[in-house]
Amino acid sequence: MLAVSLTISCKSVSQTAGTPIDKKATKETVALYKNLFRLKEKGYMFGHQDALAYGVEWKYEEGRSDIKDVTGDYPAVYGWDLGRIENKSDKDLDGVPFDKMREFIKQVYDRGGVNTFSWHVNNPLSGKDAWDNTEGTVASVLPGGSQHEKFKGWMDNAAEFLLTLKGSDGKPVPILFRPYHEFTGNWFWWCKNTTSADQFKGLWKFTVQYFESKGLHNLIYVYNTSDANVQTEADFMEYYPGDEWVDVVSFDIYQGGDGEKQDKFVADTKRLVTIIDKVAKEHNKLSAIAETGYEAIPYSKWWTETLTNAIGDKKISYVLLWRNHGWNEHMNPPRMHYYAPYPKNVSADNFKLYYKKSNTLFQKDVTKFKLYK
Repeated sequence: MLAVSLTISCKSVSQTAGTPIDKKATKETVALYKNLFRLKEKGYMFGHQDALAYGVEWKYEEGRSDIKDVTGDYPAVYGWDLGRIENKSDKDLDGVPFDKMREFIKQVYDRGGVNTFSWHVNNPLSGKDAWDNTEGTVASVLPGGSQHEKFKGWMDNAAEFLLTLKGSDGKPVPILFRPYHEFTGNWFWWCKNTTSADQFKGLWKFTVQYFESKGLHNLIYVYNTSDANVQTEADFMEYYPGDEWVDVVSFDIYQGGDGEKQDKFVADTKRLVTIIDKVAKEHNKLSAIAETGYEAIPYSKWWTETLTNAIGDKKISYVLLWRNHGWNEHMNPPRMHYYAPYPKNVSADNFKLYYKKSNTLFQKDVTKFKLYK
């Protein structure tokens, strides 16, 4: 046992840059993955969902981003969602036209930023949205299941779109792809309350193999839990499909409620970051906080105190803040719904200090690093 523990500790000290699980990954995808291992030694990238599409007070203004309005710089990571592509909709579930998204993704790649996708895919068994967690949905889409052929058609539609994502150099844009996210919760049809570990692993492996069979060799696969029901490393790894199926390990966590919940958020995030840091080192993967935030950021020092303290000195690859929708009349109760600062937010000045920290990386930082070379 001593020899084993020594081996693990040595590996965790000097983690080598890995290679993507896709053995046919494009040159640019391999370069990105290897460079992200090197980049995390300098700091972690800051990301924002739908960053170029809209902000708290604007929509579809060329070159604009709420992060840029505050700092003069773009985020390093840009989040997008495939939800509704399965139905060949012209817009995603948050109303972003896929044609515009394609152009944004090209811009990001051209300037050396990183694109990531989640997929709030509708429920193929019930015909309702991703939040309909009807029992047996995952079983129905696996090979031999009643919805398998239908789901393959949906994946064909997603693949068709993903294959159109090219840079100005004509090369496929590498994508951090995060399907079936937050599965440790109970709110999506792929979550563990209605899905066994074997079923989830089967769905994951089928997805990887199917997209590869469609000629998609620019996807870096991100395994993602929520903070729900993850107290230990064993909890985090329970549904893990194996090292040959995963490139990045990650979790999502949000601060809720009033400021009194801050200590809990920091403690929970620290615990989860410690888990993914250990897993990433032992399995030679990257790690990330794939979604986080505090709605409307009411605490003026949230960035340099709360988030900074929560991450600590762990060498994650990136942290991504959720989207800046602005006023949302459909929520109960109707309210301002945003997670990154904009100039009028009480935390905007603090975010400028956070931006200047040596270990927070934004677009200008990663452009210099030439991630795709």
